[in-house]
Amino acid sequence: METFHIIILLMDATFRVATPLVLAALAGMFSERAGIVDIGLEGKMLGAAFAAAAVASVSGSAWVGLGAGIMASLALSALHAYACVTHKGNQVVSGMAINIVVAGLAPTLAYAWFQMGGQTPSLGGDARFRSIDLPFSDAAREIPVFGYIYADLISGHNILVYLAAAAVPICAWILYKSRFGLRIRAVGENPHAVDTAGISVDLLRYKALAVTGFLCGISGAYLSTAHGAGFIRDMTAGKGYLALAALIFGKWRPVPTLFACLLFAFTDAVQIRLQGVELPIVGVIPVQFIQALPYILTVLLLAGFVGKAHPPKAIGTPYIKER
Repeated sequence: METFHIIILLMDATFRVATPLVLAALAGMFSERAGIVDIGLEGKMLGAAFAAAAVASVSGSAWVGLGAGIMASLALSALHAYACVTHKGNQVVSGMAINIVVAGLAPTLAYAWFQMGGQTPSLGGDARFRSIDLPFSDAAREIPVFGYIYADLISGHNILVYLAAAAVPICAWILYKSRFGLRIRAVGENPHAVDTAGISVDLLRYKALAVTGFLCGISGAYLSTAHGAGFIRDMTAGKGYLALAALIFGKWRPVPTLFACLLFAFTDAVQIRLQGVELPIVGVIPVQFIQALPYILTVLLLAGFVGKAHPPKAIGTPYIKER
């Protein structure tokens, strides 16, 4: 039973760590399905995390902070769209520029506004999203196995974790069952055919990047107002790149991408528990190596898999309308 409890705790931590990855990967799915490479997921998450924490600390409301995080991410996404869609700029360069600018600007603004060394004040009370206990969770804990799973694995998360879980089927439905999703997929495969049908390629790509900004805003706000208790420098720690790797590993499809995010999150949850633990034969593994496990796994998986992944045909190519 003790082993079962450890597994449940690991899965619980996996769900919490996977939430920003899932939201960011779904965000990248819309932009890349529309033919726009979005390396800037990291910067959008970081900008949203700062905006959410800063506004939540001033307003005392996590929901107001969430709105601010979404607005900041939408602004960055609009900047990316303006550079890559309107002016046909290099999409990779634009995304990296956003990452670099936000990485420097966010802690600078935090220092100027709060005088706390580049971070925001610690959040508490209504300024953070609190855990939600689902109905009958306390009573269900007495039921063997299934009750424990319900009480300690399914219950006890904050609203943004449940939102991320709901986002997967919603995004899958939008992408594969709605007219908007059909057009998004079409513009990423053959923008000329979309343009011939009388549909604006640029407008569709702007809409796709707006969805990307919205989901990245929630992802970044989760880091600072739900999973954490404030903004600190570089708090995304490469999660935007991990989300992009999960998207590639999931072949730009929602459900496989979800499982890739869960795999990366599971290795992150395991590495936290392995720190300082003495293992048979090998002894205590250096902390630095354990912390690198999620990134090592990402490199190994992509090195053996990325050649088999087939991205949208028009991805990374600016569309120039024929005269």
